[in-house]
Amino acid sequence: MPERLKDIFFTNAFIEQLGQAISQVYPKFDQKAFTCLVFDDVWTTRELKAKMRHLTHCLRATLPDDYPQALEILVKVAPSFNGFDALVFPDYVECYGLDEWDLSMPALAVFTQQGSSEFAVRPFLLKDPQRAMTYLSTWAGSENHHLRRLASEGCRPRLPWAMALPAFKKDPSLILPILEKLKADESDYVRKSVANNLNDISKDHPELMLDICTRWYGVTRQTDWIIKHACRSLLKAGHERALRLFGFAGQTGLSLASLTLDKTALSIGETLSFTFELSVEAAAPQQVRLEYKVYFVKASGKFSPKVFQIREGIFEPGSHLISRKHSFEDRTTRQHHPGPHRISIVVNGAEMAAASFDVV
Repeated sequence: MPERLKDIFFTNAFIEQLGQAISQVYPKFDQKAFTCLVFDDVWTTRELKAKMRHLTHCLRATLPDDYPQALEILVKVAPSFNGFDALVFPDYVECYGLDEWDLSMPALAVFTQQGSSEFAVRPFLLKDPQRAMTYLSTWAGSENHHLRRLASEGCRPRLPWAMALPAFKKDPSLILPILEKLKADESDYVRKSVANNLNDISKDHPELMLDICTRWYGVTRQTDWIIKHACRSLLKAGHERALRLFGFAGQTGLSLASLTLDKTALSIGETLSFTFELSVEAAAPQQVRLEYKVYFVKASGKFSPKVFQIREGIFEPGSHLISRKHSFEDRTTRQHHPGPHRISIVVNGAEMAAASFDVV
């Protein structure tokens, strides 16, 4: 089993280093009191984000009561840290700086260069979307790719692990000028965020998102990558317009036969192998997107389907024998349950063959 995130970040060593760094900037800092507050009786039982929030509260208790003074200390300390551990700095702003826009927003711009301020900026977006988006618009034009990425990532309607932005789910119009600015960004880091933002929008406004993708398609190679990544949820869902955008035009001239499984029952932890034959009956090569869908059984006994990509591209006329394997080993992201399962082969968005098996 992989090591849990809560055991990887906010370690004892990090807490010690953080206390030392603050003491160097602020000699009055009581590092011993800070450490005692952090390592309370339930520290080890807290999950990752709960640990971060507890650490933020401990900083509040041991830094100066004056927010501007405390923030100045953290701004000086933050460059000594990076990665997920550094999210404690913007978290301090999220907790205590919501009424200090002129101090807090520039601080988030600093902190995002060590970790990310994508979570901490969202309460500001909830409180005053128009005002917050003026900052994000400025960041979108920054020379620093961390700031440009924050401009997109911070306003994602469905950012994982983050508080929701209901107004942006309902109407993403404030987001679109940011994405327009970043649609051909030179940084992969930024372009991936733009794609993820568009993918979020597609969950609530698929036609609007596809209008944008249709308009952008073919502008640059980088923009085309954004569009393809942004459409991933619609493609997996078999959305006809999204499929057509990339040349996957139905199943005419295609047939699928001989889906076979190497076993009809397997134990959790084993691997299922399957083989099928795709026939291109048309005279010309065909653009094909191949996927398989596994209908997993949940603890409740209900099915939970998930789509996995096999390959996509040009298939020449004739028969194509294709084999794949799928592991049923438990992971942190998926726990398997015994019961009847089903697997199907998806061709250009449509299921064309299926077989059943049992997990025991």
